[in-house]
Amino acid sequence: MQSLFTLRDFYSKLSLPIPDNIGKDVGHFNVFKIDEYRARLNKGEMRYDQRSYFKISLINGRNKAEYADKSIHIENKALLFASPKIPYRYVPLDSDQSGYFCVFTDTFLSKDKSGVILDNLPLFQPGGYPIFNISDENYKELEQLFAKINTELSSDYPYKFDLIRAYVIELLHLGQKLNPVEPLENGKNAATRITDLFVELLERQFPINSPSQRLGLKTANDFAERLAVHANHLNKVLKETTGSTTTAIIHSRIFEEAKILLNNTDWNISEVAYGLGFEEVAHFSNFFKKYSTLSPLQFRKEIKV
Repeated sequence: MQSLFTLRDFYSKLSLPIPDNIGKDVGHFNVFKIDEYRARLNKGEMRYDQRSYFKISLINGRNKAEYADKSIHIENKALLFASPKIPYRYVPLDSDQSGYFCVFTDTFLSKDKSGVILDNLPLFQPGGYPIFNISDENYKELEQLFAKINTELSSDYPYKFDLIRAYVIELLHLGQKLNPVEPLENGKNAATRITDLFVELLERQFPINSPSQRLGLKTANDFAERLAVHANHLNKVLKETTGSTTTAIIHSRIFEEAKILLNNTDWNISEVAYGLGFEEVAHFSNFFKKYSTLSPLQFRKEIKV
């Protein structure tokens, strides 16, 4: 089943123990130096995903961020804001990377603790591309602020998280004063990328390995929401690049998986239907007959002969 990239996934990628306060009411916060974790961060290709947490990155190095049909290039120093609302993929373009980044949950910076409503900030609105090129002077100022956060996090000061929240709010306000980097790619390159991302999201759901596993993305709207584009735009792009509609591609892949499960497992029809995202066996049977003229049970009997 398709899922968000969680903090547990994040710590697993860094081969770090999972902190005790993940999932608790106090919220979670941590800060990292990029050069200390560069090799672990680059372990495997970063997937295009939504994250379940917020992230602020101070970047020194050449990088590229991909947001559905937009690509943003970072040539030197930049400040990046990421939220659970906006899926993206972040790709380093060389090995010379430094800076800081922090991760935190919405409960860490909730309104009652900080006076801030994160979802209302322009930095975290869907449709935006919150990456900001910064000067050397800006970089030094932000680097000092991250260094303060890093020092405070390891201190014994009993109110250190209140102070860290104040520093994070300062980061947010500094970011909102900056001008965002404009996306560079449009047209054919953008269409190709959004098609690739759609196919990646679709194929990542397969194979279905157990009766308890279930498709998380089943409709054109599901995929459009995950890609942060309008369903009509996604359909137009896929028609241009593949000749098929979004729904046709999804249904074709589900039908292929249905044949695999009917042929290679002993699951009953209800289990196959559930794994493929159908609420009722009758709906699955009607879907299958539309593509094969046979019911699922008839198909299974024929291939077993």
